[in-house]
Amino acid sequence: MVNLEFIALLLMLGSFVGIMAGLLGIGGGLIVVPALMFLLPMAGIDAGISMQIALATSLASIIVTSGSSAYNHFKLGNVDMFVVKWLMPGVVIGGFLGANVAEWIPSQYLPKVFGFIVLCLAIQMLFSIRGKNQRTMPGSGVTMAIGTGIGMISSLAGIGGGSLSVPFLNRHGIEMRKAVGSSSVCGSFIAISGLAGFILHGYNVESLPNYSLGYVYLPALFGIACTSMLTTRIGAKWATRLPTSTLKKIFALFLVFVAGTMLL
Repeated sequence: MVNLEFIALLLMLGSFVGIMAGLLGIGGGLIVVPALMFLLPMAGIDAGISMQIALATSLASIIVTSGSSAYNHFKLGNVDMFVVKWLMPGVVIGGFLGANVAEWIPSQYLPKVFGFIVLCLAIQMLFSIRGKNQRTMPGSGVTMAIGTGIGMISSLAGIGGGSLSVPFLNRHGIEMRKAVGSSSVCGSFIAISGLAGFILHGYNVESLPNYSLGYVYLPALFGIACTSMLTTRIGAKWATRLPTSTLKKIFALFLVFVAGTMLL
């Protein structure tokens, strides 16, 4: 049962997610998924399918949030087209595979593995703040393969992949602002491919609430999307104005928080 309090909380969630998406290049799934797990019972949704609905709805909202963030970053010149060209095919394949693998992997194991990976990335980014990165981007084939892994993990966790792709790109010589902007572009395509899998798997589930498209809960999607696509421009402007070292610190601290939440 959708009520005004539920809608108001979704609008507030979308506003915060949009700013973080523009600032850090994340799709917002790391915020949306746990938030929806808390909010969905307010709408009377069965706890047995709430995780699938949270993941699918998160991916659907990421299409809007990352797409809006990518558009704003593209206007600001913060997108590296080589990265997009070779990382995107891999993340699309991985995103669709992740949605299918989600049917087979026990969900209680994924947060621990993902949390450990994110913690390692956070530590690496903190160490890289003072030094100049000497690595260069790998070849197109390796980049595509890494993109497949990023897409699969992201789809399984209901996220846009920025927590993985931004540190990877920055470690391999992509300037922080362009890593954030390029990640936003790839994140929207991860979400599209992962979402397709969740819609197919949820198509014939009988216990879905009204106003659902597969596992996607449309009232939650619209509530998050209508404010997030407006606030991404704020985050994108902040990302352009902040010094690279400050942006790295913010991102690293965000990753530590996410890793700690998932590990605990």
